[in-house]
Amino acid sequence: MSLPKILAVLSLSLFGIIGMIAIFKKGGSEKLERPHVQTPVEIVLEALEEPVAPASQKNEPQIAFKEDLPEDDRIEEFFNKNDKKFPIVETITYKSHVPWQKGRPAWLSDYASHFNTSRHFIARSLNGKPDYNKQEIAEGDKFNILKKDKNIEFLLVVDTSRCKMWFYYVDLDEKKKVLVKTYDVGLGRLDNLKESGLLTPLGKYTFGNRTAIFKPKVTGIHHGKKVEMMTVFGTRWIPFEKEIGYCTESAKGFGLHGTPWMNAANGQLIENNDSLGKYESDGCIRASTYDIEEIFSIVISRPTTIEIVRDFWESSPAKE
Repeated sequence: MSLPKILAVLSLSLFGIIGMIAIFKKGGSEKLERPHVQTPVEIVLEALEEPVAPASQKNEPQIAFKEDLPEDDRIEEFFNKNDKKFPIVETITYKSHVPWQKGRPAWLSDYASHFNTSRHFIARSLNGKPDYNKQEIAEGDKFNILKKDKNIEFLLVVDTSRCKMWFYYVDLDEKKKVLVKTYDVGLGRLDNLKESGLLTPLGKYTFGNRTAIFKPKVTGIHHGKKVEMMTVFGTRWIPFEKEIGYCTESAKGFGLHGTPWMNAANGQLIENNDSLGKYESDGCIRASTYDIEEIFSIVISRPTTIEIVRDFWESSPAKE
């Protein structure tokens, strides 16, 4: 073989060897680099398994917090003579002869009229317990009244979805509402034809002055029949007087009253609280005897509004 041919064969062999080395290096490089391609994919997948909420959602309250309804029982702050009491209440000492009463001694009813505080309120404070009938008073006795110089009103908020009622006093000068107590109530029967969904209306109403106290054997006409009034209205009746703003029904015929009493086997009347927390009335709002007598003793002497809503969070106290 001539020298040129030998050189040509050697050159081809050399190029072949170089090509094979290049291919081998390329294959080896792919095997070494492949894990680095997969690693970020695995990291992304792990991150997707535990998503982070957007910053705008982190501090928003959950809807479950809406069930955190306000609840309190500070009712004794109206009647305590020596302990803690509301700033709208004052303890005074009974004197039969007072400068604002001319010509005769002042009785308990005179104090009630002078201080715009009900006789029942004074009686509970005077007796130190929920006894509204005993109204005997003697020189030097101490009892509470609502302060004459305080510009106050009362507000009741009724939640028809929960059969609950909240009682507030409203200080008009300081522009604040103070929760006094929460109550269970009974409401009107369900009725899909009514805008409220039941016989109890929605809206704001004022209370009227034609209140009533019922005792056993006191009768009256209800739905055209003569009945013992306690079997329908319990021991107290507070009527709605007029609508304030939009209301689903007129005020006429509606009110707040006690739970009905029923005749026991021995002929005596006994209280029946089975309707509390239920929808069984003709549209009025029912409270237990204990509760209605308590509320009655406080609110009948000052302007009072009742606000009926589907949900407490729609009420004016909740929005303030």
